[in-house]
Amino acid sequence: MNIKYLGHSAFYMEAGNYSAIIDPFITDNPQCTATVDDFKNLNHIFVTHGHGDHLGDAVELAIKTNATIITNFELGNYLLFNNKNISVHTMHIGGSAIIDDVSIKMTNALHGSCVITTDQEIIYAGNPCGFLINYDGIKIYHAGDTGLTLDMKLLEDEHVNAALLPIGGNFTMDIPDACKAVDFVKPDLAIPMHYNTFPPIKADPYKFQESASCKVKVMDINQVITI
Repeated sequence: MNIKYLGHSAFYMEAGNYSAIIDPFITDNPQCTATVDDFKNLNHIFVTHGHGDHLGDAVELAIKTNATIITNFELGNYLLFNNKNISVHTMHIGGSAIIDDVSIKMTNALHGSCVITTDQEIIYAGNPCGFLINYDGIKIYHAGDTGLTLDMKLLEDEHVNAALLPIGGNFTMDIPDACKAVDFVKPDLAIPMHYNTFPPIKADPYKFQESASCKVKVMDINQVITI
């Protein structure tokens, strides 16, 4: 499995004939150098919650690539009501599904979720979540935007290969809590995300690398690693 970091909490994954993007905050992402047109083929688009820096370009990508958006029930139906020609698979926290031979579990996240319309209307967008994605035995845990939760201890039994964890604080875990999350999940590798995009989430990922109890890879923008 190849994982490419697009900045903020956005990652592109590719293995064999399978490709997916998680939290596709592309166009308005100050860290991201990619464009929507760079993604020609996608199977899945994972969206952890409705905030604009995570929902991002999901709908445009779904229309362009015919990929299936995978997200919570409320947000998924909101997207379908407003875009009849996209494919959406909805889930709830704790639920598992096999979609295109990929095993997916929706995990708990402590955060909020809404869509803010151009008319500044705030629309409830279901429970925020993370995803445990299992492709051919390789398990990737994207925590989404979340505070530290004891639920993460349950993931130790999953033998996670790579955990993508927010470290920026303010809206999510900070570095000390992200280190505790590593202790709970016990992944082979941790990758920090959701930091330094905006002033309130300024953090030094190398302090996380120094403090965490597992191997940590601080990824550059557009860097690709193989899990």
